[in-house]
Amino acid sequence: MKKIAYLGLFTFVMAIAVSGCRENKSTGEKIEDGIEEVGDGIEEGVEEVGDEIDDATDDN
Repeated sequence: MKKIAYLGLFTFVMAIAVSGCRENKSTGEKIEDGIEEVGDGIEEGVEEVGDEIDDATDDN
């Protein structure tokens, strides 16, 4: 009988721990995060193009 009680308690504690750690973001925060990711991608692309231009001019 104790094993069943411990199993039930363990299941309850794990359910609380897993559901309590979730981060809920608002729609505005999700949009902001997406814009930041796009901006980071653009910056990386510009840096790569600049590096390629530098490499091409160094070769000549």
